[in-house]
Amino acid sequence: MFQVEKPKNFKVTLKRLLSYLKPRRLPLIIVAIAAVFSTLFNVISPKLLGDATSSLFDSFMEGTGVDFPFIGKLLIVLIILYCASTFFAFIQQYIMAGVSQRTIAEMRQEVNEKLTRLPIQYFDKHKHGDVLSRAVNDIDNINTSLQQALTQVITSVITVIGIIIMMLVISPLLTLVVCITIPLSVIVVRTVAQFSQKHFKSQQKELGSINGHIEEMFTGHQVVKAFGQEQDAIKEFDSINDRLYKAGWKAQFISGIMMPLMTFISNIGYVFVSIAGGLLVLNGSIRIGDVQAFIQYSQQLSQPMVQVASVANMIQAALASAERVFALLDEDEEKREEVSDVNLANLRGRVSFEHVHFGYEENSPVINDMNIEVEHGQTVAIVGPTGAGKTTIINLLLRFYETNKGDIRIDNKSIKDLSREEVRSMFAMVLQDTWLFNGTIRENIAYGREGATETEIIKAAHNAYADDFIRTLPKGYDTVLSEDATNISQGQRQLITIARALLRDPKILLLDEATSSVDTRTEMNIQKAMKELMNGRTSFVIAHRLSTIRDADLILVMNKGDIVEKGTHEQLIEKNGFYAELYYSQFSSNEEIS
Repeated sequence: MFQVEKPKNFKVTLKRLLSYLKPRRLPLIIVAIAAVFSTLFNVISPKLLGDATSSLFDSFMEGTGVDFPFIGKLLIVLIILYCASTFFAFIQQYIMAGVSQRTIAEMRQEVNEKLTRLPIQYFDKHKHGDVLSRAVNDIDNINTSLQQALTQVITSVITVIGIIIMMLVISPLLTLVVCITIPLSVIVVRTVAQFSQKHFKSQQKELGSINGHIEEMFTGHQVVKAFGQEQDAIKEFDSINDRLYKAGWKAQFISGIMMPLMTFISNIGYVFVSIAGGLLVLNGSIRIGDVQAFIQYSQQLSQPMVQVASVANMIQAALASAERVFALLDEDEEKREEVSDVNLANLRGRVSFEHVHFGYEENSPVINDMNIEVEHGQTVAIVGPTGAGKTTIINLLLRFYETNKGDIRIDNKSIKDLSREEVRSMFAMVLQDTWLFNGTIRENIAYGREGATETEIIKAAHNAYADDFIRTLPKGYDTVLSEDATNISQGQRQLITIARALLRDPKILLLDEATSSVDTRTEMNIQKAMKELMNGRTSFVIAHRLSTIRDADLILVMNKGDIVEKGTHEQLIEKNGFYAELYYSQFSSNEEIS
């Protein structure tokens, strides 16, 4: 049986969503005024039509001629009223479009700024597709609701008030008859909304899941095909798609019941008014034209409620989306930090780990009581099997995560005493997965340092051995990289990211599998350039291929979160321990392959 997530507080979400409209009070007041005039002119019309009917009826009953001058005046007045109503309706829609678009633009900006303030662990725990769904699809749903549903609700409320006033003017007794149906309408709207809201929320949740799945499958479609996992991917998609179908079907079906129920209640009111009105006409308490007007009013009274009911599914979908957006906005942020009074220019790059303990999950430690002393200018290689905690060291150095215990210091200054921006400004890194954005090669390299000159960009590319291949491209440095930079090779992408790191001119360099995606010749060239770059800088190099870090000043061998060995390559080989075992196993594997 399909289960849905219990919805959050409907009223709280609605109240919070409406709070975004507070800065637009003046335009909304103008919208309300325009709605009042548009509705007023529409509401008066049935009464005038009723007067025309009464005039014609009296003429035939009394045998007198039709009062054409009176009917003509009414027609002219009605034309003016309808034109005026249309004009004010146009004003209402025009202003409301601006209100909704500005409000949504602010919400998008708030979500975007929130994403920049969220800690790295949020993105590690949430699928990218779901985050994108909240930032794009859910906000689009809210936009549609503000643009259409809110205008409809404002008009409907004013219409109901105006009609009730006109009905009271004509006949309080008939008004009482019609008002019997109003509580029934309210009960139907509330009941249906309550039952369908949880399914709308589940629908948006599953939409986020399916976006996440599609994003994963299409990003790694080559791997999926290479391993023949198409059927498993399709099976997973079908499972999520089936849950989305069930949630969507229930949401739309339950909310769709509202329209026929409201029409049924409206017809009951129509019958009551017709019977009661006929009796009042017979005893002379009311004119026949007033009964005609009252029947129109009774239909118009139910029409706004039916219209609100018809957009109820849109409103509920918007509120379900709003809950997801607000959940994102309410996530814990990285604590705001003030810039310290430390002069970063005086820091050279001596790094020390002092009794550092860390785990991504509670009771699941990744690093246990780590103690490292890295002198300024040293190149430190960190090796070990997968899951040993190598990449975690980079995460801690850049303060993507905070240590559970212990401290990390740069020149005896705790990195906790520096702001995250200050800490990260001292580093440059090259990750396993190259990240390049849709822009020119020049712009991608210049991303390393704001305000970099053309000469500095070309020099960085030259030192990274990227300049030669860039100049062979038709547009050189102005070559535009496609999405994920698929129009250049993996090795070329790696060279550009290295050039970007070189341009930054950091105090500390972080290389995570920096040369794992390039050919042997390119790797040799990069190692020469890196050796020059590392001169005078503290460098941390993480590599699974031990042949690439033989020249490191210090090699830290990690296993299960502990440093089991440390020393130079020659020292560790002489020990004939864990490092030697790793080294010879790789060497023998390479021999077998060759």
